[in-house]
Amino acid sequence: MNRHRLGRGGVEVTGLAFGASGIGNLYTEVGEEEAREAVRAAWQRGIRSFDTAPHYGLGLAERRLGAALREHPRDQYTVSTKVGRRLEPTDAGGDDLAHGFAVPATHRRVWDFGADGVRRTLEASLERLGLDRVDVVYLHDPDDHADRAFNEAYPALERLRTEGVVGAIGAGMNQSAMLTRFVRDTDVDVVLCAGRYTLLDQSALTDLLPAALDHGTSVVLGGAFNSGLLADPVPGATYNYVRAPAEMLDRALRMKDAAERHGTTLRAAALAFCAAHPAVASVLVGARSAAEVHDCADQFAAPVPAALWQELRDTGLLPPDAPVPAGEPS
Repeated sequence: MNRHRLGRGGVEVTGLAFGASGIGNLYTEVGEEEAREAVRAAWQRGIRSFDTAPHYGLGLAERRLGAALREHPRDQYTVSTKVGRRLEPTDAGGDDLAHGFAVPATHRRVWDFGADGVRRTLEASLERLGLDRVDVVYLHDPDDHADRAFNEAYPALERLRTEGVVGAIGAGMNQSAMLTRFVRDTDVDVVLCAGRYTLLDQSALTDLLPAALDHGTSVVLGGAFNSGLLADPVPGATYNYVRAPAEMLDRALRMKDAAERHGTTLRAAALAFCAAHPAVASVLVGARSAAEVHDCADQFAAPVPAALWQELRDTGLLPPDAPVPAGEPS
């Protein structure tokens, strides 16, 4: 699988990356062996970039990912994790489903974008992962914490990079505006943008992606399926983690019909579209099982006919200025 360098640094990522939120019991429980097999399947398919966070299952995703990756030489893969939510033990009891994870509520999340909080959070992540270093650290969802993120957390990450504790630094969010500010006003290597550059939402095309090209900053795209709708557009499917509006479902169904007429799938088109922008280094896809990993890898490798992109543009389903793959002959 092709590798791409993040920014101007030395960290490289594969074009398709494994997101570990699913093996952190996102929405439903995943067994230990099922989680391990998901990571093994990713490795079998050539994926060498893995993303996690303390937020995912209150540390469960980090523990499971670290355990699974211990089967492999450390210099053959890259791991990214995140800071901004520090975990504190609690004896409140209950579960964490209010935050989306089917795990016992053994910890509580504390927003912390202070310099000391960044280091403490990273140290705890390294312990859970069983690693002495990670390759990439992102500021995680600093939407409501801009001042501390820019004035305290970012300088702390910059120091960690200078010290060689991490190889690359950045920010990960579900919006493009603040990520664009990180690109323009800081020296981040990479930004992780979730759900804002997809077949259904190209909002990042107007600010983030041009800025990233101008500044030599890499972009990792998450949410290629907009949380489900582009994977399987059926009534009740989710779009950005809520029930998809009728007009958005209709749009996705029209795209699916077009893809199938051209001999491909909507999933393949969704992944290919994300990967086609020249600022994009990697497409990050969450998976909770080996079967899901294999399907994502198959779709990522599948040819998408050039005629499909032309039809989507001609029918107004894609803007004319959005880059598309060269495509395969029809």
